[in-house]
Amino acid sequence: MLYKLSIFKVLILTIISLFSINSFGQQDPQYTHYMYNTLSVNPAYAGQRETLSIVGLHRSQWVGFDGAPRTQSLSIHSPLRNENIGLGLNIVNDALGPANETFVDANFSYSVRLNENNTKLSFGAKVGWHNLSTDWSKGRFQSPDAVFQQNINQHSLIIGGGLYLSDRDWYVGVSAPNLLTTSHYDDFQESVATERLHYFITGGYVFNLSETTKLKPAFLVKAVSGAPIIADISANALFNDRFTLGLAWRWDDSIAGLAGIQLNNGIFIGYGYDLTTSDLNNYNSGTHEIILRFEVQKIGKVLSPRFF
Repeated sequence: MLYKLSIFKVLILTIISLFSINSFGQQDPQYTHYMYNTLSVNPAYAGQRETLSIVGLHRSQWVGFDGAPRTQSLSIHSPLRNENIGLGLNIVNDALGPANETFVDANFSYSVRLNENNTKLSFGAKVGWHNLSTDWSKGRFQSPDAVFQQNINQHSLIIGGGLYLSDRDWYVGVSAPNLLTTSHYDDFQESVATERLHYFITGGYVFNLSETTKLKPAFLVKAVSGAPIIADISANALFNDRFTLGLAWRWDDSIAGLAGIQLNNGIFIGYGYDLTTSDLNNYNSGTHEIILRFEVQKIGKVLSPRFF
């Protein structure tokens, strides 16, 4: 127990130090169900579900706001026969105004067991492809800049890495999903801008409140050089290893409600609704997100209930 608490003390100090960095902002897609979609931000998570896991997600952000973000993602990952190695595939499509971005990346992880209590440290790496395309005929723009006269179709390489430390009832991870400079559409300046290096820190702890109820507080902190810090904090309760209810809060942006059900041993479906708390709340009716997870039951082996 003292070992676990020391880990979390280090984690808290790390988060505090992050908040002392110069402010910075969002460029990558964001998810309310980040706690069920960890592979999208950390390649070291590949294989952590201990079976073939397929997660699909659709997000419609700021419904009613013309040109608002729409995101679809698909992640597939599994351990190999050597359970220390995990492989995964991520595909993300992100539309915002006149721009559409596509990410495809392969993920690799290698895990080292640190003790007999299932504590393990996983090292992850990813390599992939990114495409940015624009159609300036969509919408009206504030500036008649020459950049809006010709559509853009750019390709770039993705290389990223991460670490993931976990036990049966807690986890913490740090990652940089893309170490290379690429381009993205800046919706505030209405232009194509340079993609900055992102850092993600994730963590969570599962408390067994009773024989039928578990509570998992979790967080995700995203740091981007030159923009405001984005922090997500959530708490989800699991009832009878089947039903989940939760609340989430995104720093200076939104609050959300989450609900999910484990339909059977292999299928989980969840829904989230974000209520915008920034000045944009006057111009949209919230954000809807749906997640579907399918996992293969191993022959002769019952999957132990996992909350992350």
